[in-house]
Order: sequence, then C-alpha cells, then structure tokens
Amino acid sequence: MMRPALLSLALLVAAAGCNRKPVNATPDGAVRELVERLRLVNGDPAAAKAAFELLSKRARTNLAERAQRYSAASGKTIAPEAMIVPSRFVVRFEPQRYSAQVSGNHALVEIVGLGPADRAHVGCVFEEEAWRVDLPLPPLPPVQVRPGNP
Repeated sequence: MMRPALLSLALLVAAAGCNRKPVNATPDGAVRELVERLRLVNGDPAAAKAAFELLSKRARTNLAERAQRYSAASGKTIAPEAMIVPSRFVVRFEPQRYSAQVSGNHALVEIVGLGPADRAHVGCVFEEEAWRVDLPLPPLPPVQVRPGNP
C-alpha cells in the first residue's frame, strides 16, 4: 500500500518539475534573472556565459564584434561573454519590483526600488522562442585602416 503512494508522489513531483517555466518566459523574468546573473559574474566565465545567454541577438552580436576586435588587436582570443565587465553593469539600487509593458515582440520592463529615484527601464525583445534583454550598447565605430594597408 505504501509503495504505490510513494510512486504517485514521485511522479507528481517529477511532473511539477517539468512544468516549470523558463526564467525568460516573461520579459520581467528575463530582466530579473539577468540582474541576478550579472551579480555573479566577477570574472567567472560560466557566470558571464549564463548572463550572455539572456541577451538579445543584437546585444550578443555587438559583444561578439567587440571581442573579435579585442582579439585581433591584442593577439589573445577572448570570448564574447568575457566582454561583460562587472564594473560596467553595476546595480544602482536594490530592485523591489519588476513590471513589464508588452507590445508585440517588444517589451519595456520597469524596475522599481525603495527610493523615489530608484527606477530603471530595460528593453526586451521576444526572439528564439524566449524573452531576451536588449541592452543598449553603443554601436562600434567603423574599423579604420591606415593608408597603404589593405
């Protein structure tokens, strides 16, 4: 009698685990998870890769181009996720609430903290079957070639 009950409980727990939504099933979930993952980066390549995976294609492409240029200039190969510098992504305040306004494949997530000035807005885009954080990275300037170099 006890064995069928345990088996049923195990199946129920396994089924509940399978129904868990991915962290980026919603735009606010993607932003919340990115904030958490960025806190863990501090030079850890695995943490940087985990944060990189939550970024939009445009942001990942920008970081990949930066990594390629750095690699070409320095002679050292660097992964695109290594371009995520912890000091560049400092959390200005402790987030208390996340809310998203969705318009088609785009969303704007508002992050609210405790103080009246503790607000931030983060863009997201739905791509690759999930919400991705679309960090506003500055475009790269064209590569300058010295005269006489092909």
